[in-house]
Amino acid sequence: MPISDLFSISGKTALVTGGSRGIGLMIARGFVESGATVYISSRKADVCEQVAAELSQSGTCVALPADLSTEDECRRLAGEVTERTGGRLDILVNNAGATWGAPLADYDEAAWERVLALNVKGVFHLTKFLVPALQAAGTADEPARVVNIGSIDGIHVPILETYAYSASKAAVHQLTRHLARALAPTVTVNAIAPGPFESKMMAATLESFGEQIAASAPLKRIGRPDDMAGTALFLTSRAGAYLTGAIIPVDGGIATVG
Repeated sequence: MPISDLFSISGKTALVTGGSRGIGLMIARGFVESGATVYISSRKADVCEQVAAELSQSGTCVALPADLSTEDECRRLAGEVTERTGGRLDILVNNAGATWGAPLADYDEAAWERVLALNVKGVFHLTKFLVPALQAAGTADEPARVVNIGSIDGIHVPILETYAYSASKAAVHQLTRHLARALAPTVTVNAIAPGPFESKMMAATLESFGEQIAASAPLKRIGRPDDMAGTALFLTSRAGAYLTGAIIPVDGGIATVG
């Protein structure tokens, strides 16, 4: 392969969950502009359709709304994707997620269930149902790719009281390793562990503490969309074909050398 094609995903087909905003949108936009056919899902159908229409100005993007907090919805979305793609899927990005913060004494069962249902069970069930399509597309030489979106909060202890979120992301990291072993050699499974990026989930935190967070990072800034898109392109192109079971912090060094 020419070095100029090393990071190419042109012609591949991808599903990005939670692809209508934040990190999912950063990745979906990067994929579309790189020549992939991209399906995005999110709970809000109108927003999903609007974003897909916007991204389609640069390539091919299709909205498939879904609430991935239930096994039935994961099964339905997997079935729809499989039907539309002829039974083959090159790339799955499990990004859809939720967070919740509350003092320890007030952290109840409903908060835990809400976060874990989407962040962990949704990742597992959707991947499970899409394994046949991924295996149909992948080979040992050019595997299909699963990219799970974890968090640096699953690596270090966050300052905020987001107990279910940090626990769920640590679970996603271990689930990534487990699936990587189970699905090799025709499917790779890796995780990106983002630090602070501008997103709806991070908006309130960055508004209150953005300058301090940037100052505390060894690289002295908040993450940009191209930082996230670049890492996703590496993992899903020929450049990342020999990597599986890895958790990659994309955080300006906060969790690793901060």
